Amino acid sequence: MKQLLGYAAAALAWLLLAAAAHAAPVTVFAAASLKNALDEVGAEYARAGGQARFSYAASSAIARQIEQGAPADVYVSADSDWMDYLAQRRLIVASSRRDLLTNRLALIAPADSKLALKIGRGMPIAAALGAGRLAVAGPEVPAGKYAKAALTALGVWPSVSGKLAQAENVRLALQYVARGESPLGIVYDTDAVVERRVRIVGLFPAGTHPPIVYPAAIVASSRNPDAAKFMAFMRSPRAAAVFKKYGFVVLR
Repeated sequence: MKQLLGYAAAALAWLLLAAAAHAAPVTVFAAASLKNALDEVGAEYARAGGQARFSYAASSAIARQIEQGAPADVYVSADSDWMDYLAQRRLIVASSRRDLLTNRLALIAPADSKLALKIGRGMPIAAALGAGRLAVAGPEVPAGKYAKAALTALGVWPSVSGKLAQAENVRLALQYVARGESPLGIVYDTDAVVERRVRIVGLFPAGTHPPIVYPAAIVASSRNPDAAKFMAFMRSPRAAAVFKKYGFVVLR
């Protein structure tokens, strides 16, 4: 009898180990501006023995997808507002929430553009656009909200509000400029770094817009035990090295 119990215990242990080895990957819904960095963080996580898969879009879009029941384990936003949106609806694990990163807001132009413009109050950005449009993320997207705040603070929003090429996320705004469809755009500094077809005209002073913060949290409906492990990995030295490589500032 004891021998049979021993065999049963060994079999159960083997089954538990096998289940752990074949655990479902952590599903991460993340802001579009994180794609290059998080793809590489995911590769590092895989080397450490974990599995993660990513879905990228505007923070607003993926927050609403989670609200509608999309099967995400971790949410990473490009601002606090959309994380607050989910928190108010009890759709994240509040105790898991962490501010991971910060970023800078950049004015960009096509790489071959000769346009020069000093960012400051009353800057002639409308004249610099000519007949073209300013590529920005939409009004609900964090990058779009930061852009409007910065232009408003500098007193030039009224001159460009009717000359916008609005995109559903910041990476699409980046592509409008990279393809030469817009003579200027406002994206994150880290977006410009990964796109060789654009150059940075200037950086907006931090005081012209709310602090750019990337919070992360476990989604309340997640039943994946590895969600907490991936959250911890994003705050590890290995992940920090990747984020810094792509120009993000890691928060502690």
